[in-house]
Amino acid sequence: MAWFKRQEKGITTATEDKMDVPKGLWYKSPTGKIIDADELARNLFVSPEDDFHVRIGSATYFEILFDNNEFVELDKNMTSKDPLHFVDTKKYAERLKDVMEKTHLKDAVRTGVGKSKGKELVICCMDFAFIGGSMGAVVGEKIARGIDHAIKNKLPFVMISKSGGARMMEAAYSLMQLAKTSVKLAQLAEAKLPYISLCTDPTTGGTTASYAMLGDINISEPGALIGFAGPRVVRDTTGKDLPEGFQTAEFLLEHGFLDFITPRKELKDKINLYIDLIQNNPIR
Repeated sequence: MAWFKRQEKGITTATEDKMDVPKGLWYKSPTGKIIDADELARNLFVSPEDDFHVRIGSATYFEILFDNNEFVELDKNMTSKDPLHFVDTKKYAERLKDVMEKTHLKDAVRTGVGKSKGKELVICCMDFAFIGGSMGAVVGEKIARGIDHAIKNKLPFVMISKSGGARMMEAAYSLMQLAKTSVKLAQLAEAKLPYISLCTDPTTGGTTASYAMLGDINISEPGALIGFAGPRVVRDTTGKDLPEGFQTAEFLLEHGFLDFITPRKELKDKINLYIDLIQNNPIR
């Protein structure tokens, strides 16, 4: 068994030649379950051990929902400006530049148009990686244009929310997007076109106070955090202890704020089922 013993002393390996264990081979869920990263990806980033839904971005949602991941992206080069010349720990303009380089995204929402189960629809999907999925002027404008495209082409509209709320670096410009998107959804309703709202983890702040809760059918992924203000703020404001599981998708379903909780594996089938039912079309 000599191959288990070092026969010579003083053998060293240069630092640049040392092999590190590749990162990302395993994922640990909040319940402590360890999952192989490749298996997690094959399972649509849902832990097979405890059904925990890992946060994913627009690229993965589009891959799940569009047939063969084929779609046309609308307004893909639209970017935010800095009209207030806002500065906190760094300049807003610098923050935008850094996050665009890091995420390879232009802003916190993307709009795709393509076929799902053979029929065309418009999907707007938020990306939490871009400044916490915060809703600024570009987010509101891209959602508004997505709705306009749906109305013009008589297509169903799907909104996938994942946001920390309004982007306060844009102050009132950000808050204006609540009214803007709500008005556009009213126009979509007048056109008698379906609107399916999917709330994912987390859906909070101005997003919840506007388009996220205005769907013809409001659905969520299991375990998603959904609310307006955080639990601490609500507790301090009301002076009362909060119920167990407050602001989880399951709590909101029980209290009538959601229509359904839909696991990620069923999203494509369920969203198209709801659209067919609303439009009184044959079930695909």
